Amino acid sequence: MTTHTAPPYSGLSQEQLATLVPELLLSGQMIDRSGMAHLISEFGREVMGAIAIEEWMAASPVYTSRMRSALGIDGDGVEDMFKCLQLDIGAPPQFMDFRFRVDDAHHGSFVLNHCGALLDVEPLGDEYVTTMCHDIEDPTFDATAIATNRRARIRPVHRPPRRPADRTPHCEWTVTIEPDREELPLPPDAETMFGTEAGRLELSPIDASATDGWVDYRGPLVADLQFAEWSRSALVRVAEEVALQHQLLALGFQLSLRRHAENELQVVEICRKQLTGVAGLAADRIRAALDLPADASGLARVLAVHPCFGPAQYTGLTATADDDTVVVRLPRESAAMTDDGWMSIITPDHLEPLQAIATAVSPYLGVEGAHETDGALEIRIVTTDTARKESGEVAIARFSGGASWEFTDRGRSIPITPVGSSA
Repeated sequence: MTTHTAPPYSGLSQEQLATLVPELLLSGQMIDRSGMAHLISEFGREVMGAIAIEEWMAASPVYTSRMRSALGIDGDGVEDMFKCLQLDIGAPPQFMDFRFRVDDAHHGSFVLNHCGALLDVEPLGDEYVTTMCHDIEDPTFDATAIATNRRARIRPVHRPPRRPADRTPHCEWTVTIEPDREELPLPPDAETMFGTEAGRLELSPIDASATDGWVDYRGPLVADLQFAEWSRSALVRVAEEVALQHQLLALGFQLSLRRHAENELQVVEICRKQLTGVAGLAADRIRAALDLPADASGLARVLAVHPCFGPAQYTGLTATADDDTVVVRLPRESAAMTDDGWMSIITPDHLEPLQAIATAVSPYLGVEGAHETDGALEIRIVTTDTARKESGEVAIARFSGGASWEFTDRGRSIPITPVGSSA
């Protein structure tokens, strides 16, 4: 009998982390592909749009500020803002293919050569496209920008619905910072998020003396971040921060949902469906990306780095493989439980998100049950002879092009030279 507790991000190699970080960023984008379908079913398109606006305005100023601090992005110009977008679950690399132009410190623009979110929504019709590309983007882009400079504004040059239908780039936006412009206020929900355990959480420090790659993002803005060029220490921190972005977005979703739901039971049910969908989809991609075995040991390793159940400093999750069995422990006293977010909806009677992850690793892995012990919820997942079908919640999330997205190697990071610069 072999017992092995799977390592968190800090136990992965530099190569594994460089592969995993883009997957984590993409997973964060898939949260809405999972959750919004259930909002549309319950409330319709307009309420879905309102909740999307409120959740992103709550979360993005907080996690953007955290990433700026972690990676030494301490300026307040257009380049600094673009750096933050490259590390944002709202803009996963390649799937949301931002191409940046910098005119000077206070002026720039970007186009999206490929917008995976747009391609997911276009089949639903122009009304849904307008909701996403107009109603949602206008306030949420500015909410992200103010984490860098409260006098920044992001405004469209053109955006969908696309005319003609195959227009590329998919959209174009300008970014301006005017020193005499009125500052935008911090959204009230973001103030709430800054006060959560997730907003204040301390994560792994980056070893500034590391020589195996970048330890910060103080250098020039580059066209494509190549995570293989980053130090292992920096990648650990980035992975932890991106997992925390998931948690903050889920808290913002929950906060907004409570304003529209009939009761707390409806809030919990929708949040559980949201978590189940993205949990299964992310697990499928993580196992494949890291080339992990489709067995109990592979499941333990997926769980230990799954962004919906991390970072470990926040949730306290451990996953131990013992031959054909996995034991998952979720402490009932943790920062995640204090925040009353995703971890609080995992109960002995509702283990659907964990089953979704298990099924994604292997259809022959099944949740046997759970019980409270020693201050933790202990979940037992076993290997069975019966294959399970993918849940409906995961199938809904899988309609996104992100489910089958393939990242490509774009070579080394190339600095973006400001227009007119002699550099």
